[in-house]
Amino acid sequence: MIKKKDRYAPVPHSRQDDEKLFANPQFKKAWDALEEEYAALSELFQARKEAGLTQEQVAQIMGTTKSAISRLESSIRSDSHSPSFSTLRKYAHACGKKLLIKMV
Repeated sequence: MIKKKDRYAPVPHSRQDDEKLFANPQFKKAWDALEEEYAALSELFQARKEAGLTQEQVAQIMGTTKSAISRLESSIRSDSHSPSFSTLRKYAHACGKKLLIKMV
C-alpha cells in the first residue's frame, strides 16, 4: 500500500487557471520543454503505483536504499545527473515492468 507521504499531490487548479497560464507564450514554451521529463517521471510513478510498492520496497528489490530511489525519481528532472539505462531497467523490473523507450 502506498503511504500518503509517498503520493503525488498536485495543487488543484481550474480550467480557467490553465487557460490563463497557457496564454502566456513564455509559460507555454517552458511547459513544452519539460514534457519529456514529466512524461518519464509519470511513468516511473505509475509503474510503482501499479505494483503497489513504496520507494523502500523498490529499493529492497533493487538492492539499494530508499534515498537512492528518491534521488532516482527526482533525477529525471535534473540537468546535473541522469539515471543510466541500466538503473531505469532495474527500476522497471522491480515494479514488474519492462523498460521500453520510443522515439516519436
